[in-house]
Amino acid sequence: MAIDQWLLQQHQSGHPPSLRFYTWSPSAISLGYHQRNYSEHWQNLTWKGEQIDLIRRPTGGRAVLHKGDLTYAVVTSGLSGSRIEMYKKICEFLIEGWQNLGIELDYGVAGRGYIKNPNCFGTATVADLVTVDGSKLIGSAQLRRGNVVLQHGSMNFKPDVELFKKVFGEDLDRVVVGENLAIERIIAALVDAGEKCFEVKFEEKALSNHEWEEIFGIVESQSEN
Repeated sequence: MAIDQWLLQQHQSGHPPSLRFYTWSPSAISLGYHQRNYSEHWQNLTWKGEQIDLIRRPTGGRAVLHKGDLTYAVVTSGLSGSRIEMYKKICEFLIEGWQNLGIELDYGVAGRGYIKNPNCFGTATVADLVTVDGSKLIGSAQLRRGNVVLQHGSMNFKPDVELFKKVFGEDLDRVVVGENLAIERIIAALVDAGEKCFEVKFEEKALSNHEWEEIFGIVESQSEN
């Protein structure tokens, strides 16, 4: 997620908006920036002989288990309105992309009570996207710096139900959708929807060695703090 922060900094410096997708290896639990309520056993959690990383996001919200999910990140600027209105403007491409894959999504309805639940996927606020039966598929969070916004989120379409129970101490209370879809197909559908909703043409670009050095610098500064 340091790359997401770096992309935000780059956009602040005048670089174009960006859309990014990624998966996690090893698996990880990401905590919201201000989250202090979480289980101590997460700090030394292993699963099938593999350490589960525990990291802190630059954005808010509750803990997310990154196992079998696809993460998206949007960095853009010039959006007007409240935080919720900006969420909805960005989420348009997620709704349209998944609709093109045959899955209808709408916004969650949970109130402020979500802050008592350390599990992001335990509730669905108006910033999250749920299926027609109310199951949460996408949880999102934002970071704003002036008129630049980073919004990223987890699309939890292939959850590991056993690991989920080990982490959160409860069963995954949702209907799993999209688990038979290949990640490549999902990304292609979301890129197409993003180009239409944002009225842009995305250019795929790899990071240079110098750019990686800048990103590692962000990681090092955070570890020192």
